[in-house]
Amino acid sequence: MSGRRKALAIVGLGVLGSQAGHLLAYQLRFGAAAQQVQSAGAHSYFPLLAKTALGTVAVALLGALLVVGLARILGGRRIETASRPSYIGLLARLFTIQLALFGIQEVVEAMVAGVTAGSAADLLLWGTLGQLPIAAIAALAGGWLSARVESAVGAIREAIGAAAVVTPLPAPVANLANAAPDRALLMSCVAGSSLAKRGPPSSIRVTAN
Repeated sequence: MSGRRKALAIVGLGVLGSQAGHLLAYQLRFGAAAQQVQSAGAHSYFPLLAKTALGTVAVALLGALLVVGLARILGGRRIETASRPSYIGLLARLFTIQLALFGIQEVVEAMVAGVTAGSAADLLLWGTLGQLPIAAIAALAGGWLSARVESAVGAIREAIGAAAVVTPLPAPVANLANAAPDRALLMSCVAGSSLAKRGPPSSIRVTAN
């Protein structure tokens, strides 16, 4: 996978994970009232957004497992796992993206509601409590899946390439052992036909007269 695709995958995973972290942060902060808080006022959009994010994660997970399974079927063997990305590095990237999105989301919601956003310390505290566990799980699952999906895609390409190669048919080989007898037989037939057309020698015709 190219560096650009990896970066896009990390950003996408961070965006989806930030919504799960947002849900966890509110659950920790408001307890049983979290669902009511997230369904009213400026947060009324959040239940639909959270469901969409979770559905996207589920579809991506099923798609990755399907690719790995297809590679095993086509290859007929276990897929060799490619090198995994650094867990700490992936965790740091995901946590940074998720925490930044959480802060932006909270500020925008406060502006829409016409209230003052929480302090930076509050946003950092609740954002860390909600986003860090999700980022840790996402980094673990994402690293595991990315290594296997990358290997599976390579195996599928190899299987398709091998199936597309057409083996050329062997060229006909002349039977040299029978070539000489066939030629001799042909020459004898031609000679016999020529003698039959010419008739007997002239000396035999004179004697007969």
